[in-house]
Amino acid sequence: MHRENASVRVWTPAKVNLFLEVLGRRPDGYHDLATFMAAVGLYDTLEISESASEGVTLTCDHPGLSCGPDNLVVRAANLLRQRHGIAKGVAVHLRKRIPMAAGLAGGSSDAAGTLAGLDRLWGLGLSRPELMKLGAELGSDVAFFFGGPAAWCTGRGEIVEPVPLGSPLHLVLVCPAVGLATKDVFKALTVPADQSTDLRDGSAMRLAAKAGGAEEMAKAMFNRLQGVAETLCPAVAVARRRLEELRPAGVLMSGSGTTVFALCRGLSEAQRITRSLTSGSDAGEIGRVHAVSSCD
Repeated sequence: MHRENASVRVWTPAKVNLFLEVLGRRPDGYHDLATFMAAVGLYDTLEISESASEGVTLTCDHPGLSCGPDNLVVRAANLLRQRHGIAKGVAVHLRKRIPMAAGLAGGSSDAAGTLAGLDRLWGLGLSRPELMKLGAELGSDVAFFFGGPAAWCTGRGEIVEPVPLGSPLHLVLVCPAVGLATKDVFKALTVPADQSTDLRDGSAMRLAAKAGGAEEMAKAMFNRLQGVAETLCPAVAVARRRLEELRPAGVLMSGSGTTVFALCRGLSEAQRITRSLTSGSDAGEIGRVHAVSSCD
């Protein structure tokens, strides 16, 4: 985060889910989850400044993104203004690099960045738990971005337990040109009836993450939503098979899709896979490719 006079610039990272189990549907319509997430070096940028006009104004360099009151950035700014009785206007410009509807939580990260940026701009001095609580009101993944860079998340995703990574992660993301709505994926999901035998336990992932071995982490990777997403969006299966051909440590879909990532054994392997995906005869056909590492 960078501040200049009456403005701040915030870089907001994407996340990937290396483990995601759906435990069941809640009375409020959400699902209880158990997931291991890590923030990665693919960023949107927020330029936040005070404005002479009333209310919150959002602009974006992505023409397909709504900049109205439904946008999480606008909702985050309004929430903070209302809770702290702030009448000042806010102007936000969003430079969008994280693909939308791709399982990377770009919108949630932007909301977290807006809360953090305005806290800094207005000198509110909010604690991390206070910011996490506000974030949880906005969306299931928002709180994670105050508890990362890697964490075990439960509830609907808003209960965050930081997990130290034993070593940096090197990944290659493949983002198909099509997206998936999270609600559509969950609507098509059948949660295992026998929780005692059919649900996956993420303890192996947490241990492997702390130990820092890509091979052990790959063995523990799992996403309950992947089969449903591949049925709804065949491009997800195409990306998965293409990455599997390149033999990284592991391949998994992030979140509710459509991004699929390769967990690599090191930087050189990530570079090799990226070259193969971007220089072959099918370059560009499976989607955008990003070589990233986990955030510090």
